[in-house]
Amino acid sequence: MDSPKKIRWPRLVTGVVVMLFAGIIYAWSIINAPFRQLGMDTSQLGLNFTLTIVFFCLGGLGSGLISKQTSVRLRLALSALMLFSSFYITSILIFTMELTGDFHLLYMSYGVLGGLGIGMAYNTVITTVNAWFPDKRGLCSGILMMGFGFSALLIGRLADYMGQSEAYGWRDTYAAIGIALGVVLLIAAFLIKPPPPGTVFPQTKTKAEKKDRPEGETADLTPLEMIKRPSFIMIFVYVTLLASSGSAALSFARDIVLDVGAAESLAVTAVGILGIFNGLGRLTCGFLFDKLGIRKTQFISSSTAILAPLTVVGALMFSSLPLGLIGLCLCAFSYGFAPTTLSVFAAEFYGPKNFPLNFSIFNLVLIPAPFAATLAGSIKTATGEFMIAFLILTACTLVGFLINIGIRKP
Repeated sequence: MDSPKKIRWPRLVTGVVVMLFAGIIYAWSIINAPFRQLGMDTSQLGLNFTLTIVFFCLGGLGSGLISKQTSVRLRLALSALMLFSSFYITSILIFTMELTGDFHLLYMSYGVLGGLGIGMAYNTVITTVNAWFPDKRGLCSGILMMGFGFSALLIGRLADYMGQSEAYGWRDTYAAIGIALGVVLLIAAFLIKPPPPGTVFPQTKTKAEKKDRPEGETADLTPLEMIKRPSFIMIFVYVTLLASSGSAALSFARDIVLDVGAAESLAVTAVGILGIFNGLGRLTCGFLFDKLGIRKTQFISSSTAILAPLTVVGALMFSSLPLGLIGLCLCAFSYGFAPTTLSVFAAEFYGPKNFPLNFSIFNLVLIPAPFAATLAGSIKTATGEFMIAFLILTACTLVGFLINIGIRKP
């Protein structure tokens, strides 16, 4: 048998490719163009994004619940079927909605079915590939989630090009996305496998990690034991608040950049740039956890989370495009800290034994977080601006900082 150190890296690369395609979920502010043209307003578009994130979390939870009874291959194949169906049905709706004006089927096909499929793929890939890197858990999570974040730049920009072109159009583009997702996930189903029982991995720990978890201490808690701990509640609320401004920024990045004076072409490019910073936030967070430990990384993430929406407020107040781009990039960067934080907390605080299910429970944080996008869209519709929404989000991040101070390892 090959050394685990050699065969685990190809699995990580495969996982990154899957996450790159699955991250199309965060390109919604780009690929929602045909539905804007069909008359959906910002609150309706925000609701669809919210539903997608909610069912993304539920799909991850479902994957965690059945992880011990089903194979990785089966779960990825099921994800492939759901995502192909989701995007293909949505491609048909672009035509039918023009005739009927009924947006509700979009919520079911894209929001519910697509969210479930991406959530199942996300949980399966993260938990399976992470099992190959017990010595580099933060880095592995960060690299995987960086691929998820970069999707808006790479896949999102490609989709925008295809959707705007006469050769394809948005209907064919959505169908092509569905086919690509199905193929990539089916291939991954044969390449991504969990480590065989008894596999021996390097157990290198940094000084920071040793301080966070003294030698000899274990914490293999069941999901029920985990959710009873005060630390779980505090982490859940903290990461929810941490992710809120990023959720709103990613959902309405194009609209916010237009509000501070950008041209349409720059607005689309800006969404892609946010994908870069979202991905870099995920990678940076994983690196910091491995090098600095949990406590220092928490304070860095809280400080960034406070600065991000506050900068957007300044940009809206002074109609400053440079400040707006900086603020949105900070929001995306800060948002990238949230999923990596959840992965590390689930493993380091509550142990690897029940990691797939515990991680999926933690990932439910993303259910309340995207309601910030719905709130921002509703405020925009009512007032014509995003200023009040980002003032509220700034206050939320300040509360999150106070909660963060009290989080302690069980």
